[in-house]
Amino acid sequence: MSTHTRTALVSLLAIALLGWFLSHANLVEVWRHVQRADLAMLLVGFIFVVLTYFARTFRWQVLLLPLGRVRFMTTFRATLVGFAALGLLPARAGDLLRPYMVARKEGLSIPATFATVVMERVLDLVAVLGLLAVYAWGFASPTDVPESLSRPIEISAAVAGAAALVLFVVMWILATHPERIGGFVRAADRVLPHALAHKLADITTAFSRGFVAAKKPSTLLAGVLWSFPVWICIAGETWAVTRAFDIDMSFAGSFLVQVFLVIGVAVPTPGGVGSYHEAYRWAVTTFFHAANDSAVAAAIVVHLISYIPVILAGLVVMVQEGMSVHDLQDLAGEARDKEMPHSDEVPLLRSSRR
Repeated sequence: MSTHTRTALVSLLAIALLGWFLSHANLVEVWRHVQRADLAMLLVGFIFVVLTYFARTFRWQVLLLPLGRVRFMTTFRATLVGFAALGLLPARAGDLLRPYMVARKEGLSIPATFATVVMERVLDLVAVLGLLAVYAWGFASPTDVPESLSRPIEISAAVAGAAALVLFVVMWILATHPERIGGFVRAADRVLPHALAHKLADITTAFSRGFVAAKKPSTLLAGVLWSFPVWICIAGETWAVTRAFDIDMSFAGSFLVQVFLVIGVAVPTPGGVGSYHEAYRWAVTTFFHAANDSAVAAAIVVHLISYIPVILAGLVVMVQEGMSVHDLQDLAGEARDKEMPHSDEVPLLRSSRR
């Protein structure tokens, strides 16, 4: 599928989701709710957003440490540009840009650096589930979760927890046996072109080495521990903005909402547009009995405060680096090519497709 086709499909999906999100809202009332929002609480939400990116940078430095010592500002600037790209470009291009920028500046293996971002996603899942457990076992009110939804949520959390455990095991296997994993891939030259199989094996070996933190208990523990401040800050922004719209949700209640927002941002629209909004609206109306128009207004502002500051900060870094949004797209494409061999790089692959 071409880039233009993919962009068009993602744009249509975002428009459709936004249309659904706004379909039952009174836009005049939504605007009134926005005008009446508590500015002090919105400022608190902004502060939580700033703290989130510092916590993300410290955690990433921990995960990168086994590959080499990386300067804080290099990691921080790449984090800002990467998350800005998540809001500006489709297909989560920022997840490729972040490790690519750091690897180029610090002379690290690109596949191994990308593996640390994959590890971040596993740690994110652990933190989100851990905070959900804190809410469910310590703060949940019987009126928050309808009986018809409590069982599905428990089952989903158990499945996600089991998946996280499996992923930890997979990371440990990759970290402890990178050459063996590469050897398995290299054996695919029986069915794949020889050059392609060996190139994939080299990439797989380098990628596996990026999980070295998984075999060092102290590093892995530090990564897990840093994941909780990251997600407490993210939840804090959601809580503060929600309270700015006078929706009765406790701080711990935001731990429940985060589960649905994670699902919302998984949809590959830029910045989770549409899906993020609907996930928030559904969660606060279902669990915290918010009025629909108030929930719609809060969803829009929660999303803006989550994404606009980092997009602006990322654009500032891009200007300092002499980059445009078009350059960002080109860099994302370059990062993809470095992660996976392009057909033009492997003559045998081209001939095998004729």
